[in-house]
Amino acid sequence: MSTDVALESAPATPVRRRRGRIPGWLRGVIWAVIAIAVISSASYSTGVAALTSSNTASTALRLALPILLCALGGLWAERAGVVNIGLEGMMILGTWGAAWGSYYGGVWSGLLAALLFGALGGLLHAVATVTFNVNHIVSGVAINLLGLGVTKYLANLIFAPISGNPRQSPPVPKFDTYSATFLSDWLGDLEKQQRVGISDVAGILRGLVTEVAPLTMIAILLVPVSFWVLWRTRFGLRLRSCGENPVAAESLGVNVYLHKYVAVIISGAFAGMGGASLVLLRGGADYLENQTNGRGYIGLAAMIFGNWRPGGLLGGAALFGYADGLQLAGGGEAVLALLYGAVILVAVIVIVQLFRRQWIAAGLGVVGAGVLYAIYWANDTLPSDLIPYTAHFVTLIVLAVASQRLRPPKADGQPYRRGED
Repeated sequence: MSTDVALESAPATPVRRRRGRIPGWLRGVIWAVIAIAVISSASYSTGVAALTSSNTASTALRLALPILLCALGGLWAERAGVVNIGLEGMMILGTWGAAWGSYYGGVWSGLLAALLFGALGGLLHAVATVTFNVNHIVSGVAINLLGLGVTKYLANLIFAPISGNPRQSPPVPKFDTYSATFLSDWLGDLEKQQRVGISDVAGILRGLVTEVAPLTMIAILLVPVSFWVLWRTRFGLRLRSCGENPVAAESLGVNVYLHKYVAVIISGAFAGMGGASLVLLRGGADYLENQTNGRGYIGLAAMIFGNWRPGGLLGGAALFGYADGLQLAGGGEAVLALLYGAVILVAVIVIVQLFRRQWIAAGLGVVGAGVLYAIYWANDTLPSDLIPYTAHFVTLIVLAVASQRLRPPKADGQPYRRGED
């Protein structure tokens, strides 16, 4: 029996779970329940209904999509061993492609053009890092700069004569939206009743089932699809082996270069789709220069927060999207109320650490909760200049907290040459 056959048959081998280990999906459900309980408590304690309103949930869903798609793009690339700092540039290419394609051919043409432009950015990154062994960070930064320059030139060449503004596209078609009418109306009635817990859950769910675009459903569906492909297929096993130990994968007959190329091109296409979500969804702007506003980097942070797993990055994208949506829907008062929710969450964590006899962690938690509560107590609202950067602050805090439990692919970012040890 060949070694390649042994590699291909590996997924069929049953994996024994440690006794008492909580499945990943159940951990996600538990954290979702905890998050809803925390923001519900903060909403009623502070009197800020925007924390759990359907408007906030709907806005958060729309703003989480580009982050989610960029995070998925980063997952595919890094599971194959290629660090993709260039997600921001690929997303920028996707925004221009979406506007151009949508203006001349409709929304689906815009989505296809965004995928193509993002994939071209991924292909360029793959040529640099895989074929020519350029440092992944250097190549990613170059892609980001190139994305800005190329879209600026193309916008000046094509959009300026039409819109009269080289930094903006003319109005483009948007995706239609659909609502689960009966369910939305029923949840709306529950939300208006202001029942503790019930109305909060109803408001959040109503925001998730009202005025949903096909692109939204596609993006969410890509999470389980990515998990299935990467963890349940032979192709996914080979791709992940390239990110863990490419030399061993090559010895087993895996075409490492091919799998890295495919992964990085798919990564760019997902980032381009993330750019399309900024342009083609109702409530968003048409193409604007620099409209990504660092969401590619936040998507990379969501992937790291999710520990290079699809379910985890979905939670990270939801968190960052919620923080961004809250500042738009509720303003500085709502963001300040979120600080109160963070105090409640930290207090719960402190109690857990005390039961575990983790005295240092519990002490640091007490200090952190005290600082957050002092900020909340001393202010009626936050400065307007800081509010737009809520998601960025949340990104820094979450990465600092999550950095202790991260486990990236072993060969992520390492140079590889065929035939070398």
